[in-house]
Amino acid sequence: MTTVTSAPRTSLWRNTRYVLWLISDTSKGLSGSLANFAIPLIALFVTEDPVQAGVIAAVGQVVRLIVTLYGGVLADRHGRIGLMLIGALTGAVLAGGFTLLILGDALAFTTILLAEVLLMIRAGLYEPASESALKELVPAETMGRAQAANQGRDAVLQLAGGPIGGALLAVGAWLVGAVMTACYAVSAITTVALRRSARRAGIVDGPVAGEVDAAASTPSTPNAWAEIREGFRWLFSRPDLGGILVIVTIVNLGFSAVTTTVIYSLQQSGHSALTIGWVSSGLGVVMLVGALIAPALVPRFGAGILTIVGLTVATAGAAVVSMIENPWGIVATLGAAVFLVPALNASLMGYFMVATPTQLLGRANSAAGVLGMGAMPLAPLIAGVGLAYFGRPNTILFAAGLCAVAVVLAIGNRALRALPSEAGWAAHAKQFELR
Repeated sequence: MTTVTSAPRTSLWRNTRYVLWLISDTSKGLSGSLANFAIPLIALFVTEDPVQAGVIAAVGQVVRLIVTLYGGVLADRHGRIGLMLIGALTGAVLAGGFTLLILGDALAFTTILLAEVLLMIRAGLYEPASESALKELVPAETMGRAQAANQGRDAVLQLAGGPIGGALLAVGAWLVGAVMTACYAVSAITTVALRRSARRAGIVDGPVAGEVDAAASTPSTPNAWAEIREGFRWLFSRPDLGGILVIVTIVNLGFSAVTTTVIYSLQQSGHSALTIGWVSSGLGVVMLVGALIAPALVPRFGAGILTIVGLTVATAGAAVVSMIENPWGIVATLGAAVFLVPALNASLMGYFMVATPTQLLGRANSAAGVLGMGAMPLAPLIAGVGLAYFGRPNTILFAAGLCAVAVVLAIGNRALRALPSEAGWAAHAKQFELR
């Protein structure tokens, strides 16, 4: 469904506060991308044990998942821009300390694990504030395009993290830590500028910003677990959001299992790490192109239509790739499957930001993130067990079947089908507000 409006569209890129936020968030994102690429490799170099390197990565992800819930509480209790600044400064200190450990030749399994855990605690505590602050800085009518721009940024970081991290590691592991420290410093500087700009514009940096929903207000006596439960409870009380989260969780698991199975099977078939890397990079390039066209799609097509079409295409591609073993054929097939994913993500995330009350946004964001990522650890298990006992085609078809379940649920979800294009999100969300 195409939405036509005669009113001129608000320019996202003339919003200085959004640009400052994007620079700050991108700087932190680049540091995180470098850490995700380099720390497992550094651990492997130091320990010479893949199991220990895997333990470090797994523990870090679990810690972040748990701490993110409390990070959502912090984002709703305190000023979000202020938390962004604390998070950037904390990141600079931790990355600087990691650099000193490397220079002092003090790396071992224990110290790398400690560094990884501390970095993941920082991310879990402060990243929800950065995500939630966007609602205070971007009008509802440009939120979809802001999320589309974020999708493009994420695709670039995904592509750049490996090559940049590899080049830095070639010089020395200490340089990875130094660049991470510099990225956090840039983030801190731009966050200071953002806070000043927000104050000049009269934007209140705190939980009182936006309309106050008495039914969702924070209790007078702080209770973190009660506040976390409130975020989950609110999400599932909304027919326009709760069902969508279930769909996203299922499709994330299904498609992640497909791609993991493809990567494992390429390795088992004797393809080099370089070839496998090119497959991943090829998908990243397609995602970037998809992100570049997403700003043109989000304002013109209903979010529900984009979601259903995007999920259907992704599911079809996942099923077809079960019959393809040539690496470049896999890139072409999965590339076509994920082409609309950035527009799908931008629409759903944009609507989510518009629909969620400001004072609940941190907890709702964290709850949605945990639900979306919670099933992801099952993907490698499905791929490994499936390849060992059922073979490549059957494993991929099983994972594609999970995606098909998500498509059926999406088509049957009336609230999802009715989601309009960007300009209608605010009015549509009001229909579901608690009375």
